[in-house]
Order: sequence, then structure tokens, then C-alpha cells
Amino acid sequence: MKILVADEISSEGIDALKKAGFELDLRFDITYDELKKIIPNYEGLIVRSRTKVDGEIIKAGVNLRFIGRAGVGLDNIDVKAAEAKGVVVLNTPEIAATSVSELVFGMLLSLVRKISVCDRLMKMGEWPKKFAMGFELKDKTIGIIGIGRIGKEVAKKAKAFGMRVIYYDIIRLNPSVERELGVEYFELDDLLKNSDIVTLHVPLTPQTKYLINEDKFKLMKKGAIIINTSRGAVIDNKALLKYLKNGHLYGACLDVFENEPPKESWEKELISLENVVVTPHIGSMTVEAQRMASILLANKIIEAFGEKSL
Repeated sequence: MKILVADEISSEGIDALKKAGFELDLRFDITYDELKKIIPNYEGLIVRSRTKVDGEIIKAGVNLRFIGRAGVGLDNIDVKAAEAKGVVVLNTPEIAATSVSELVFGMLLSLVRKISVCDRLMKMGEWPKKFAMGFELKDKTIGIIGIGRIGKEVAKKAKAFGMRVIYYDIIRLNPSVERELGVEYFELDDLLKNSDIVTLHVPLTPQTKYLINEDKFKLMKKGAIIINTSRGAVIDNKALLKYLKNGHLYGACLDVFENEPPKESWEKELISLENVVVTPHIGSMTVEAQRMASILLANKIIEAFGEKSL
């Protein structure tokens, strides 16, 4: 079976697939047009977040049997088109809980303790101590929207900071799990009204697009913080810009954007604000997470399509 690897993955997964008898072509910088042209030659396609696998690519992949995403989200893959064509879609949602949850608190601390601002100003020769007054996380209420693998890890770390943890999810946790994690369930609107910090950990679906919009921002506490490490369009970022500029929100931490990289003028204004901490979609960009994504995906492919499974 021939597999095209369109985005760079850790070598352990590549080696495992080769050892299992798969033939791999590594084309980490392949363009959309090049992919569409050569995809008929392959039975498998491996991507991360860079490569977009839309219906046209899937249609062109006349011999395609599976698409593997070394990562969590599947919004860069037309899953419905794949399913309609009988193409199996595999991913690795297990890998990001630690890396993303650690990033949440890295960004949050950078915002509330003015770390990134102080770092930048000191490197410019300034001594910005008088602008560096921050606040502590202890005794603050953090509202977690989506309490899957990542949300649970955020809850554990928040408790270690001495925070009160509340959450909303379409599926409520078992009461015993709530007690174990030390979390309280709130409906979404009530969570927004009661949280000092709101962090989002939901997939991008038609139901979650612009889940946090202008009406929801109005419900949030004055001086609240919002964190998004899920997908950019879960928040109406034009409304976010408005509520950051008018002072209703203290700040925001953003790892994801509707356009990656941001290209619209309003997006560039958003990321330039002093009370916004931004990173370029690096939630799972750790050595450990990328290694695990590669290995887990390889194992899933071998289990499903290796010689022993045929």
C-alpha cells in the first residue's frame, strides 16, 4: 500500500509504517494543486493541520482507502465526503491533553502577569515595572467549555492553582467524576456570568461555530478573560475585538484563528492589542505530543490496513 505523507510527522511513525511494509512518499511541502494531481497514485494520505483535504481531493483519490490526521481536530478534512466514498478517516485525539492544557496556563500567566509585555519592553531598553501590576489565579473562577480529555486536564491544573472550576458540556459528567475533579456543572449562560476566566475546548462543528458571539460576550463579567486553544471560529472574533477595545474584557489568549495565519485587517488589529496574548496554533507542538501522534496514527493504520488485517 502506497501512502503519501503530506505534512511532517515524527520519524518514529514513519519508521513503524515502513517496517510494517507500507511504501511511503514524503512530500511535506506539497501544494493543493500538486496533491490533487498525484493523489490517484495512493491508497493512503497522512496530514496534520496544514494540508486541506476537501471533497475535490477525496474525489480525485480514486484509490484512496484512508486519510490519517496526526492530531486532534478533523476540520481540515471533509469527513462526510470521505465517508460517502468509503474512505476511512483516522486521527489521534489522545495526544493533546497535556500539551494544550499546559499552553492554556502558559498563555494565561503571560497575560495576567504581563510577562510578554515586560519581556518585549525590557528588550527595547525600558524598565516597565510600573506597568506590570497583575493578579493571582488563586480563588478565581475558571469556566471550562467542553470537558473532554483536554478540559479535564485544564481542570486538574486549575485546582492546583487554587481556582474554583466550573464547566459546561453538552454531556454532563457523572457526579462521581465531578467530585473527583472538583468541578461544578453550569449551563453555558450561567457559566459566562460567573467566570473570571473562560477557556474553550470544543471541536468546530455547525453547532459550535460562533458559540461565543456578541450576545455571549455581553453576559461575561466586566474584566473577564477568554482563552481559545480549540478552533478560531468557535468565537466570533470581530465581536471579541469590540469587547476588548471597549474595556469590557480584561484580555484574551488566542492560539487559533479563523484565518491561519490571520490576514484580514481586523484580525491583525486583534492580535496587535496589548491585552491579547497570541501564539501560532501551537497547542500540540511539543516533542512529546508530536511523537505520540505519529506513533499512535501509525499503529492505527497498521492495525486497520496492515497485512495481518487484510
